[in-house]
Amino acid sequence: METARVLVAADKFKGSLTAVQVAERVTAGLRRVVPGLEVETLPVADGGDGTVAAAVAAGFERREARVTGPVGDPVTAAYALRGSTAVVEMAEASGLQHLPDGVFAPLTATTYGSGELLSAALDAGATTIVFGVGGSATTDGGAGMLAALGARFLDADGKPVGPGGGGLAALAEADLSGLDPRLKDVDLILASDVDNPLTGPKGAPEVYGRQKGASEEDIAVLDAALAHYASILGPEKAALPGAGAAGGIGYGALVALGARFRPGIEVMLDVLGFAPALARATLVITGEGSLDEQTLHGKAPAGVAAAAREAGIEVVAVCGRLALEPEALERAGIRRAYALADLEPDPAVSMAQAGPLLERAAESIARDFLS
Repeated sequence: METARVLVAADKFKGSLTAVQVAERVTAGLRRVVPGLEVETLPVADGGDGTVAAAVAAGFERREARVTGPVGDPVTAAYALRGSTAVVEMAEASGLQHLPDGVFAPLTATTYGSGELLSAALDAGATTIVFGVGGSATTDGGAGMLAALGARFLDADGKPVGPGGGGLAALAEADLSGLDPRLKDVDLILASDVDNPLTGPKGAPEVYGRQKGASEEDIAVLDAALAHYASILGPEKAALPGAGAAGGIGYGALVALGARFRPGIEVMLDVLGFAPALARATLVITGEGSLDEQTLHGKAPAGVAAAAREAGIEVVAVCGRLALEPEALERAGIRRAYALADLEPDPAVSMAQAGPLLERAAESIARDFLS
């Protein structure tokens, strides 16, 4: 009989466990039932928060830079570097976690720090940059990022417009001539799990504005301001998939930095070395905090399962809560899902005890699939 080799390629359980911790707990549970089991861990991410951590776990070097946070305060942001390839996560600089005490700034939050973080990666010699976008506190169309990289956004009096998406309503002139010339020689890959356009009913303000504290009135202001901004920079790219990612930073990268959009999980599986790890495995365990309808639209477990199915390798999943029917799991290439909610129905307790519960779920996987 073929020796079992398990690949644990799961995302974080948001609010409970990092992707690295998920892999550690699953491994411990599996080995409690099958001592000495060969387990390879490859924490994954889909371009959102946790992307740098996944790259570091895969052997990239963690680097840090002091940059401007979304409301103007300095923050420490990390990126990952291996050779001439950098993984930059916009949430590290401009994410919701940098808002003081959760005080939102929907009209004025800026991506300036994300531009500074890209600049730090250029300083480190990166010529390929995977730019993971998601988890942003911002809806400024990437204007702040471009300003940090040398662009100028001026009002009718020739003065710089205010920060954030709200300030773009006063935009009269966009001067991109001062953009960092090193950007011309960089392969910038926009990695995101969302394919929204910049504006409109499926655009960044309407779909994601509320989670950043925007009122209905704010959403209307931001949508009009971003449409105006795009009319000056180039409206044709505003409808592209990914333009609306992370408050429109996707549009800024596509229209001014020559970025190319790819689904975040596809990019990250390439960068992390998933294919060779998959070739060594007889069973793959993936997962994330909530397996639901969103999972099927470009989230990490769906990407892992699709790649494993193509290679003919069985996949099971672990999750905090399961909101998918068995048929939907089957279509995604997941044979079975093990939810912590089945072991502990109280969500607060389940989140607090996620580690030990995950070990118990992994024990069940080992008994069902490995022993």
